[in-house]
Amino acid sequence: MTGFQIFWPILAQVFLVYGLYGLLRLRRQRLRREGRLDEETMRWGRNDPPETLSVRNCIANQFELPVLFYICCILLFIAEADNLVSVVLAWIFVATRYAHAAVHVTSNRMALRFPAFMAGFLALGGMWIWLAVWMATS
Repeated sequence: MTGFQIFWPILAQVFLVYGLYGLLRLRRQRLRREGRLDEETMRWGRNDPPETLSVRNCIANQFELPVLFYICCILLFIAEADNLVSVVLAWIFVATRYAHAAVHVTSNRMALRFPAFMAGFLALGGMWIWLAVWMATS
């Protein structure tokens, strides 16, 4: 592959994070209008209602495993290992993060959320393995 294909999944992941921040703002505004969220709760994050707590936790998740994704993508690009295999794995990872986030901010059912997490975990592991094999054989 040529160009910057490995960066498109990164941008999609970044858009997810921004979307979640937008969702958090919308939910907080609604809860404030309803009188169910006060400034003190927003300031300290204590006793968050489930509607905002699930989004806050989902946002926190975007700064855990995805950090390894960003690093891996950059290293794949630097090593010139950003080919079809790595780009497909990157898109799989991002798709699973969207699925994970969708479940997290709606039903938050672990029976749905965990498989999405594991699929992304494995796709990211595949990316790191691909990088290691590429470096070892180049």
